Amino acid sequence: MRAGRSGSAVVLAGALALGAFTAPTAQAADTGITVTKLVINKGKPVVVGTNAEVTPDFTFRISWPSGVKIGDAEADPFLYHDTTAAKGAEDGGIYTGSVTYYEDGSHSADCDGELYIEPRYTLDSNNDATTWKIAVSAKIWGSNGQLKSHEYLTGFGTVQVQRAAKVTANATPEPVAKGGTLTVKGAITRADWVKHKYVGFGGKAARLQFRKKGSSTYTTLKTVKADSAGALRTTVKASADGYYRWTFGATSTTGGATSAGDYVDVT
Repeated sequence: MRAGRSGSAVVLAGALALGAFTAPTAQAADTGITVTKLVINKGKPVVVGTNAEVTPDFTFRISWPSGVKIGDAEADPFLYHDTTAAKGAEDGGIYTGSVTYYEDGSHSADCDGELYIEPRYTLDSNNDATTWKIAVSAKIWGSNGQLKSHEYLTGFGTVQVQRAAKVTANATPEPVAKGGTLTVKGAITRADWVKHKYVGFGGKAARLQFRKKGSSTYTTLKTVKADSAGALRTTVKASADGYYRWTFGATSTTGGATSAGDYVDVT
């Protein structure tokens, strides 16, 4: 599938279809296209939940051979974690949703765009929370609209794809007498891409933090490890009015999260 393009700011959309990345093997050939300065999601991990679409941005610069028009040169970044880019494109990856080319008249263009992730269809295993390789599907089209050459460009590094996580906080009793014991509970959950819901993140350590009323700064009180179901529980002495929250950092497979602060009135 090839989208029509015109003007100095040229937009290609609809590259989500697998056919936009794969091509007949007889047409696999050097395109003469080069891609540089490719950055995915500003160099940060891509965090994905269970339902919401995620569109990580990207930027790069493309150059194409003399004699080829900008409308006939195409470069679509994508992510894969198979043995080769070609196999990754065929077996399933994270593909370009849209890309815009800003031609400067020198057979080169600065480009920006977005990848497209729909969790229920793009990610079908929690093992997809891993390191993905970055590649580019490069194509040259003929004036008759037929594909002339197609290759996969690699060597652009990697990006981490992570499961989104959540954490809640609830401090009781409310209100509490000064010096009294507060029980602070919480629950850590993370996206399950097979069950399409959030499930308990057992064994994850979280920091209990407190922010005194009138202050803008949270201070860590203690670190607590969640039980096998992801539940958090601890006790602290109440000293002043303020907010209690749980927070934890990212792992290689799961993004970090911070709960909303639960306000407690100390009498």
